[in-house]
Amino acid sequence: MTHQNMGFTDFLASSIHDMKNSLNIQLGALETIAAQCQQRGDTPTFESLGHVIYQANRMNVNLVQLLSLYKFETSTYPVDISEHPLAETLNEVVLRIKSIMAFKGITLTVDCEPDCYWYFDRELLMGILINALNNAYNYTTDKIRVSAGIQGGWLELRVEDNGRGYPPGMLMAEGASVNKGVSFASGSTGLGFYFSSQVAHMHKNGDRSGALIIENGGTYGGGCFVVRLP
Repeated sequence: MTHQNMGFTDFLASSIHDMKNSLNIQLGALETIAAQCQQRGDTPTFESLGHVIYQANRMNVNLVQLLSLYKFETSTYPVDISEHPLAETLNEVVLRIKSIMAFKGITLTVDCEPDCYWYFDRELLMGILINALNNAYNYTTDKIRVSAGIQGGWLELRVEDNGRGYPPGMLMAEGASVNKGVSFASGSTGLGFYFSSQVAHMHKNGDRSGALIIENGGTYGGGCFVVRLP
């Protein structure tokens, strides 16, 4: 695509892609420095770098979400809904995010039967879970639980923490709108919730569509990020 026929949205998507690549390089360098600090026993610097790495990782996830939404809008995302093992998928998500959780001393557990299979787009579902774990990182005290199971003909995925729970303004019942605007106080744009809701809704079975639910309670009594897929 040339600059002459590239629209502003296409140009923006290309710029986001470049930013994401640069950010990945910075993340790799920061993680190397953090590992060196840990080996030297420099705990204060290691913990400080952990917060920076978390924020950089969260920004990287946001950029991937923006690119994905752009591809949804232009019908260029190759959606691939096929059967996958849930336990394997959840364990890979935990592997990707485990180093971030270690900076804050968070215990991350997975609860899923080994013979649990379902139909979904694997990369998109992993994107939802990574987004949910990034949110839980902010709210938890020191525990996060990721679970998957089949309930009444639906696949239910839950990311639960033992923090104080989501604020009232962030709670969403099944099918509720996620278009709640931005918060200048917290810096939240609602991008992660919007992305997750869109991905969930893309999973359909007959007249049923997936949904995102944000609630409090669950196993630990804190925040619960719930995705239900038909």
